[in-house]
Order: sequence, then C-alpha cells, then structure tokens
Amino acid sequence: MLYLIAEQLGFPGILNLIRYISFRAGAATATALIIGLLLGPAFIRWLREKQGKGQPIRADGPQSHLAKRGTPTMGGLLILISVAISTLLWMDLKNPYVWACLLVTGGFGLIGFLDDYDKVKKAHHAGLSAKMRLFLEFAIAGFATWLMVRMSGTQLYLPFVQGSVIDLGWLYIAFGAFVIVAFGNAVNLTDGLDGLATMPVIIACMAFTLIAYLVGNAKFATYLGIPHVLGVGDLTILLLAIVGAGLAFLWFNAPPAAVFMGDTGSLALGGAIGAVAVAAHHEFVLAVIGGLFVLEAVSVIIQVFWFKRTGKRIFKMAPIHHHFEHLGWSEPTVVIRFWIISFVLALAGLSTLKLR
Repeated sequence: MLYLIAEQLGFPGILNLIRYISFRAGAATATALIIGLLLGPAFIRWLREKQGKGQPIRADGPQSHLAKRGTPTMGGLLILISVAISTLLWMDLKNPYVWACLLVTGGFGLIGFLDDYDKVKKAHHAGLSAKMRLFLEFAIAGFATWLMVRMSGTQLYLPFVQGSVIDLGWLYIAFGAFVIVAFGNAVNLTDGLDGLATMPVIIACMAFTLIAYLVGNAKFATYLGIPHVLGVGDLTILLLAIVGAGLAFLWFNAPPAAVFMGDTGSLALGGAIGAVAVAAHHEFVLAVIGGLFVLEAVSVIIQVFWFKRTGKRIFKMAPIHHHFEHLGWSEPTVVIRFWIISFVLALAGLSTLKLR
C-alpha cells in the first residue's frame, strides 16, 4: 500500500527508499516483529480464556508432554495477522506473485484453523478428516499455481543443470500443487515440540529470500544460470515478514511454550514457502533447504507403510523427533540439534545456485 502511495507521489525525498525491494523487505521484517511482540501477550490471554483446556495432548506420546496440558493452540493466528498487515503495508499491490502466495498462506491457515477448532471443541487430537483437508489444500494450491504459471511458464528446472530440462505444460499445475501441499503438511508434522518448527521455517525463509531476490534480478539470474522470473523479487517482502513474525512468535513459543502454533500456523507457513519455491521454479532446491521437514514427513510415511505390512515399527514413534525423545534425548536437545541440521541443509541448498 505504501509503495503505491509513494509511486503516485513520484517517490519524492525520503520516500524514494520505498522504491527499493531491500528497504521494503527490511521494513516488513521490523513491522511484523513489532506487531507480533506487541499483540502477543494479550492475544495469548484471549486464546487461553476462549479455549479453556487448550490443545489436546496425545496420551500415547512422550510422557513429558502431558505437562503441557492447558497450553492454548492456534498461536499461528498471531503469525498470520503480523504477516498479513506487514506484507500488505509494504508490498507492491500490483504484484500477482505475492497475491498468489498470500492466497496459499491464508487459505492453508484457514484450513489449519478449522482443524484446530475441531480439536479444541471435541477435546480430541483428530481434527478434520484427511480427505477433506487434502481436497481443500489441493484446490487452493492448484489455483495459486495456475495464477503463477500464467506469467512464469511451465518449465521444470533442476539443481546442477543449467536451463530448463522439460516443459511440463499444464501438468505443472498438478506438480506445483503437490509441492505446496506436501511441504505444508511436512511443516505441520514437524510442529511437535516447543520451537521445533518455528526456527527451521525462519531459516528456510531466509534462504529463499536470497533465492527470490536473485531469481527476480535479470543480471544475477543470468550470471548464476538460474531461471529469471520478473516480479518474484517482491516475494522477499513476504518471506522476511514471516521471519519477523516467526521471531516474535518464538519469543512466546520458547520452552516452556506459552502458546502452540497449531495447524493454523504450521500448515500456512509450510504452504507459503512451498508457493514461493514454485513461483521461483526452485522446487527441488526446496527439498534440500527444507530437508528437515522432508525427513519428518518421510519418517511418518515409512512408519505407517512398514507397520501396515509387518505390524512392527521402525521408529519408536513418528514423526522422527519423537523417536529421539524416546531414546532419552531431552526436548531442548532435540530442538537445538534439529535447528543445526536445518541451518546446514539451508547452506547446502544455497550452494546449488552456482553449481550449474
């Protein structure tokens, strides 16, 4: 909004700073951080009053988690409010990529909210049916992908290969939707310990901030041999707004958590990062940068598949962070070590930018 105002005024004086993506992205970070920190205490009190018993805790999980009963969930709403206000304030409202990614963020957030609401209302951890969730997620992700490929094309790019490898045509919509839905649910599965999902999301957003900026700049994209997508650079504003909002949320989510993110936040944030990866045509790099989330999701798939085939479990409990808890690792140990893994994977993903 501020960008359009400054543009109509001709970017006079100090308003000329708004012309630059780097300034607006930094301002979006600060705005989201401040909103989150200021609203946080009152928002958490409101959630606690409305929810009473808070998020249901699984009885078959680690026994240490039973002490978390009564902690309110749906804290992701705080992140989404901060991100929405900050992004709309600093983005170029004419940029379709930002709107497409905001559609995924808001749409997945709504699905997560309905799931959290159902859990709290019924005092059970089941929530919405898997079929209903996936149907809604694919509908939103497919529409957002269609909005983006109309401008960016349907070429598929791979790390270590210069130029596109194949034009998927309209199949790219199904591919992009799968990436968005899969990553959204992978982040959702990771959100099982205090702060476990939040910091890796922040790390992934910071990595994709650099990628989005480079992809949106013709000179850098040509030099690095990566796809150039005009307009994707503005996604840095959304990504850094998530960073700011995520840091504010982590202030309240640090052990012992005063509030849980819930599906409202984890599904929305995962979908947002997946949508940015599709917009920037870096879907396979996302699998590296977000490798921690992929590992969590794969551990669940393997556990379910093997148990149905043999009646036995490979892991003591899935997702895999619970497996390490059952091995005797304390919750802070699991969280910090997974943060380290996430940081290393982000560096590995960024290293692919020049290896083409």
